[in-house]
Amino acid sequence: MSTPVESDEPTRRDFIHIASGTAVVAGAGFLAWPLIDQMNPSADTLSLATIEFDVSSLEEGAQVVAKWRGKPVFIRYRTAAEIEEARSLDVNVLKDKQTDSERLVPGPDGKLKPQYLVAIGICTHLGCVPLFDPKDTKGGEYGGWFCPCHGSHYDNSGRIRKGPAPTNLEVPPYWYMSDTVIQIGKEASV
Repeated sequence: MSTPVESDEPTRRDFIHIASGTAVVAGAGFLAWPLIDQMNPSADTLSLATIEFDVSSLEEGAQVVAKWRGKPVFIRYRTAAEIEEARSLDVNVLKDKQTDSERLVPGPDGKLKPQYLVAIGICTHLGCVPLFDPKDTKGGEYGGWFCPCHGSHYDNSGRIRKGPAPTNLEVPPYWYMSDTVIQIGKEASV
């Protein structure tokens, strides 16, 4: 009796194994797709991904609070004195070293608009909402925000100056759609 000779060449059986394995993987992907696709954000959530705010009605020295992705966003129209104070500060005295200019974005003309400050209104210590009241001492010792939960003080650029907060107030992604309209969130397609 003769014994069959073994060969390293692919056989018909190898092809059948590979083809059926590929069909199983493709079928599993086809069945899993609806489960994966249902995890995408819903239309109402996507509609909150960006907001637009017209700053033309904002008075100098005032602040408004907008809501973006369920978070408060402080939009503040700073006075010339506040801008000068924020710019003249030596960043080496700060816990989170960031200049005022690094916290701003350029307008449509390519120049910074330092009069408008946009920051997420959540204390970076434990997530409380800091207070701002320019007519009262609730704005903290540095003319900005004060977090009543644990005593963090932020200056008028949203930089941490005193207290347990480890970092500055976060600046959300934002762009100027025109000289007076700010879009907060995903950048508009060009």
